[in-house]
Amino acid sequence: MTAKRPAITVTATDHAMLSRIAAGAANTMPELAAELTHELDRARILPEGRVSVDHARIGSQIVYRDESTKRETTVTLVWPQDADIEKNRVSVMTPIGVALIGMAADRSIDWTTRSGDVKRLTVLEIREPAEEGAAS
Repeated sequence: MTAKRPAITVTATDHAMLSRIAAGAANTMPELAAELTHELDRARILPEGRVSVDHARIGSQIVYRDESTKRETTVTLVWPQDADIEKNRVSVMTPIGVALIGMAADRSIDWTTRSGDVKRLTVLEIREPAEEGAAS
């Protein structure tokens, strides 16, 4: 029996873009596309122009713990073309990216790795995306 999945929330803009990405990946990555579509189907969608600072979205920095190893990892969730594992920029079109999108802190989710292992992660913190064009 799999654990009940926690509620997730996505912006209308991210939902539209993710839906297009999932549809486009249906032939090349059918399992991942189906998983993303399933997540989008159950997501609460925020109205256009609204965001939730409490939920992981594209650009969010996410701190999570792998419950099997207790290792904490910080990643930034990005669109596929912006992924860079050396900079901990994780594509939303990866198993971990699909698991993280829309999650809130203090929630746990089971996800399946590319090798087929089921792991459980707990989101510890969601940090807002850096403002576009902000001085660093």
